[in-house]
Amino acid sequence: MSYVRTFLPWIVFAVLPSGQWQWAALAGLVAAVAVTVQQRRAGAGFDALIIEIGSAVFFAALTVIAFVDPHSGVHAYSAALSSATLALIAGVSLLVGKPFTLGIAKRSTPREVWGLRPFIRTNVVITAVWTAAFTVTAGALAALAHAGHGHSTSATLVQAAGFVVPMLFTVRYVAAAQAKTGAH
Repeated sequence: MSYVRTFLPWIVFAVLPSGQWQWAALAGLVAAVAVTVQQRRAGAGFDALIIEIGSAVFFAALTVIAFVDPHSGVHAYSAALSSATLALIAGVSLLVGKPFTLGIAKRSTPREVWGLRPFIRTNVVITAVWTAAFTVTAGALAALAHAGHGHSTSATLVQAAGFVVPMLFTVRYVAAAQAKTGAH
């Protein structure tokens, strides 16, 4: 459930009508801030909120652009930019040695395993898969936008797959890693 909460701002933005993209961007911003505040109050560290904080920054910028110029060319590519932003956040988290999934995984894992190589390696692999999925999704959405289909049913299906595929991978990979180590 924590992944749904983590990506809630992006889900909100994706499901609201693209014709009202200013309000969708604002709703994404409100969701990002609300999730971040709620998680901080629940004791989550900033390392567990990498995506949420990046989401708030992205949606703040997009909201400003959308309200200042509702007919901006950014609108056509907003879905692609969303996925590209997630790819950037996830990729940078890998480059700095703090995979974004690590903070999420710590919420449901005993403290004594946090520093173990298998736990860290599992999160590096999972974050790499999310990064690749976001990158592929961004490319596909950019191609659809370039063809004039940036806010089509096809684009919605691509966005959904960009979240569902890595989420399913995460569930299966974690189960396999736990089975391998005998952990639950």
